[in-house]
Amino acid sequence: MTVSDPTRAPETGAPETGARDDDAVDFGFTRVGRREKPKLVQGVFDDVASNYDLMNDIMSMGVHRLWKRAFLDWIHPRPNQHLIDVAGGTGDITFGWKERGGGPVTVVDYSYEMLAQGRDKAIDKGYFEGIDWIHGDAQNLPIRSNSMDTYTISFGLRNVTDIDAALREAARVLKPGGRFFCLEFSHVVVPGFDRVYDSYSFTLLPKIGEIVAKNRDAYQYLVESIRRFPDQDELLDRMRAAGLSLGKVRNLSGGIAAVHSARKI
Repeated sequence: MTVSDPTRAPETGAPETGARDDDAVDFGFTRVGRREKPKLVQGVFDDVASNYDLMNDIMSMGVHRLWKRAFLDWIHPRPNQHLIDVAGGTGDITFGWKERGGGPVTVVDYSYEMLAQGRDKAIDKGYFEGIDWIHGDAQNLPIRSNSMDTYTISFGLRNVTDIDAALREAARVLKPGGRFFCLEFSHVVVPGFDRVYDSYSFTLLPKIGEIVAKNRDAYQYLVESIRRFPDQDELLDRMRAAGLSLGKVRNLSGGIAAVHSARKI
């Protein structure tokens, strides 16, 4: 098991877009500078990392574990395939992949503290080889082109500054025929349930974050970022535009979450 901390974007990553500091993007419901957002997101996850797994269990009443199990069922890990787990954080997908017989894993996350939590869990679970932990940006991955068999991103895509750039990077690092999988909060498709979900999200989740993680603002951002994320069909279109073909979507819990999959052709 190795840990890497690149100090600059490698030549294999996506080129800089030349965005100005004052280009505005969403940070939840707030507009911030394009170059400011990554630091804000990193700060959110560095701050909540030690309570991240506990908060997931409390907020979802354990349902996130069922979603991740369904996600891994769809992926069907294989021993001869190399996984890149982007925004892999505390390692739930990585460990599920390994437990199901999957091959080597490269975990990439923008939060140092989330990586530290994942690395420590790996040691506790006895994974001393076969997992690399890398600090990096989903929009500029420190990974060679055409080198990965499977790409996963779980509850991370909505946090990147430029979703389309992250999708293009996924296509770049995958081998031809490689598989893309995204598990993310999405848009409720059950009539009437959306109002119940909104009430729970905006009323209770920030309060739970305040009590358990001692950070109400982080979980207020989480709720707002979900509402800003593209719906199921729009994300399929953007995947296709990025070079990810044969896209499919599967709703979980009435669309609270969704799994998107595709291939690099």
